[in-house]
Amino acid sequence: MADDKDVLRDVWFGRIPTCFTLYQDEITEREAEPFYLLLPRVSYLTLVTDKVKKHFLKVMKAEDVEEMWFDFEGTPLKWHYPIGLLFDLHASNTALPWSITVHFKNFPECDLLHCPSNSVIEAHFMSSIKEADALKHKSQVINDMQKKDHKQLWMGLQNDKFDQFWAMNRKLMEYPTEEGGFRYIPFRIYLTMSDRPFIQKLFRPILPDGHTHTLGDLLKEVYPVAISNDDESKRYQVVIHGIEPLLETPLQWLSEHLSHPDNFLHISVIPAPSD
Repeated sequence: MADDKDVLRDVWFGRIPTCFTLYQDEITEREAEPFYLLLPRVSYLTLVTDKVKKHFLKVMKAEDVEEMWFDFEGTPLKWHYPIGLLFDLHASNTALPWSITVHFKNFPECDLLHCPSNSVIEAHFMSSIKEADALKHKSQVINDMQKKDHKQLWMGLQNDKFDQFWAMNRKLMEYPTEEGGFRYIPFRIYLTMSDRPFIQKLFRPILPDGHTHTLGDLLKEVYPVAISNDDESKRYQVVIHGIEPLLETPLQWLSEHLSHPDNFLHISVIPAPSD
């Protein structure tokens, strides 16, 4: 793996200033003040919002509290998507701080998965890592790890410990030199304009003749409308971790450096803002 640790650190320590406000119809004993938090892009909402919950519970009665969930402008936010992906997909072109509404009633069963405990987040996170390694190494790396190694990946994410996480995750980013890259790239492309949750298919970073695939090559094959022709104005933004990488960027490099801790490249295709 290319030793580009500064990029890895920048991705890990990316933060989104966020303002949490209680939904207006929630029953409170006194007015609920908003709560401000810097959300880590690489984590999950339900993993980093204990303080939010404690803050609002101070003004509520226990009988008025059910499972906490969040929305942005009426769209329920899926906790099993990384926070940075949620922001890129739904709020890229809105002013900061990101304004999230907190609910304790009327859980939207059709839109969200329940998250009763951190063990549910851990199970989801580890299943994503295992799926990614099946694509990259036929599961050989993750299967060679011990249970304590899997735990180290999870604890690194849960406790926001970059070095603890990457000491283990770097093994998942290695590949035989002669192969030049992973077997397939673990990626998901998300569209705000579609009912389909995301697009995912097998895509090799390196062809047998040694040709390197780029982000542009991936989009041309999987979602060509994301790429504007030279003679038309830009219709879509292709966003990873809040930035628009050049379409010429090698996919292998992106997978090694801009994947989320779950080892997937989460790519948002959103309508370009009209000036």
